[in-house]
Amino acid sequence: MSQAVRVTDLLAAARAASGFMPDDEGRALYEAARDVPVPGPLLEVGSWMGKSALYLAAAARETGRRVVTVDHHRGSEEHQPGWEYHDPSLVDPAVGRIDTLPRFRRTIAEAGAEDVVVAVVARSETLAPLWSTPLALLFLDGSHTEESARRDQDAWVAKLAVGGTLAIHDVFPDPADGGQAPYGVYRRVLASGEFEELPDTGSLRLLRRTT
Repeated sequence: MSQAVRVTDLLAAARAASGFMPDDEGRALYEAARDVPVPGPLLEVGSWMGKSALYLAAAARETGRRVVTVDHHRGSEEHQPGWEYHDPSLVDPAVGRIDTLPRFRRTIAEAGAEDVVVAVVARSETLAPLWSTPLALLFLDGSHTEESARRDQDAWVAKLAVGGTLAIHDVFPDPADGGQAPYGVYRRVLASGEFEELPDTGSLRLLRRTT
């Protein structure tokens, strides 16, 4: 099977996978990861059941990189009982808590992406102090509370290489369209003067690190 077919299959698997990323945003994420001009891995904060990881995996397959996904797989606030996106089928009855890791692993395995996706089961702020490799692309899509979004920003943005790409999902300037925590990350990053904006797609914002 040719590399082009494998990449096409990964993109098709990404479109079909369960998750919250529209295909136009997923394709934009894939293209940003494919085209990033500096060496290094691709790192995703917040993986849910693996949909966005497959878009990144397609780029990694095409360019010879690896994708590292960081998620505790216990779900964000909105996934807990009584909240809007709670799915009882994801609760592990042995511990009574959300556990998306089995679904994530199945998504990656069924797509044939286990060779390019490295899953780390941990909170992002726990892994970050142990991480020293400059990142080519950082995708922030973790919990969307103000506290956790700031924590992810503080933990990981400084690890992005100059020339690398920062991707932020669910950025909604209008509060009527969605939560404001990712938008706050986007505004703070821009205000730092260390990034320039790239074309956006839907709620996905892309920025290139310049200094």
